[in-house]
Amino acid sequence: MRLRVGELASRAGVTVRALHHYDRIGLLKPSARAASGYRLYDRADVARLHQVQALRRFGLPLAEIGAVLDQPDTPLAAIVAEQISALGRQIAQASALRGQLLQLQRQLQLGAEPDLANWLSTLELMGAYDNYFTGEELQRLPFFHPDAQRDAIWERIVARIGTLMAQGVPAASRPAQHLALRWMRRLERDTAANPDFALRMSAMMEGEPAARQRIGITPDLKQYVIDALAEYKLGIYANYLDAGELRQMREHGAKHGKQWMTLIAAVYRQMEAGAAPGDAAVQALRREWFALFRQGAGDNPATLAKMRLAIDSEPALLAGSWINVEMLAFIRQSAATFQDK
Repeated sequence: MRLRVGELASRAGVTVRALHHYDRIGLLKPSARAASGYRLYDRADVARLHQVQALRRFGLPLAEIGAVLDQPDTPLAAIVAEQISALGRQIAQASALRGQLLQLQRQLQLGAEPDLANWLSTLELMGAYDNYFTGEELQRLPFFHPDAQRDAIWERIVARIGTLMAQGVPAASRPAQHLALRWMRRLERDTAANPDFALRMSAMMEGEPAARQRIGITPDLKQYVIDALAEYKLGIYANYLDAGELRQMREHGAKHGKQWMTLIAAVYRQMEAGAAPGDAAVQALRREWFALFRQGAGDNPATLAKMRLAIDSEPALLAGSWINVEMLAFIRQSAATFQDK
């Protein structure tokens, strides 16, 4: 498989002009040309481009990069290891690449030779994270850092849910509910319990093919998990609500999932910034919070009281919501502040 210069530029997040420049100075020459004159790049060329881009992010000038890469006795694993040791002393954006470089280093040290697709996927994923998170944020995002055990857990969860779907097992089944609960608890943990991180991870999965491909989460699989978790929570609410109230929840409770996540992230940011419950911005979020709550549960005060009792009594209802007891207390204090005025 060979890529034209425009295809490689698009996949790797560089400009065609940059690739032409690398060719002119001998830093990255395409392995072949088409009869029409188009530059053609193969797996080895893409692997070299990865080295060039990684070393550039460490702050090395192009002339030094060429000298390093042209040393036949210097293996890629040694280059990566040397740069990783210096990474912590360099700028935050460069340090954000450490995780991806460690993954490549392990492959090379084990004697594995990543194929063209792996090199391209890594280049894409490096750029994808940079598009959604700052270097400092990436240091706090567990998903960004290599963790073989975590990756294996996610692979098993995704595979098991995929099997249930393939077998036609409904999302309301007990196995699906338990897997969905496990999924959401892992997701909270691997996004540092930060709903703003979770929101941006979701946007990255929707907007970046490389990210979706690496993790293997399809839109259908994601919806299956959402449906299964909703059924799990409805089962808990059944201990507190009557049949009519449960029907209302089933029909309207899950209609505003993305809006809820955006709101929860906004409240989290206010709390992190040290905002007071009575601040105007917090009051606006509080009004939106209770409006969304009523859209799902209805306006009956008795029903709302029963739901509050359920939430306070059943910690599992907060699983996978990125809402914790501190956030609930913050919103309730905001409501009490408003009533005092």
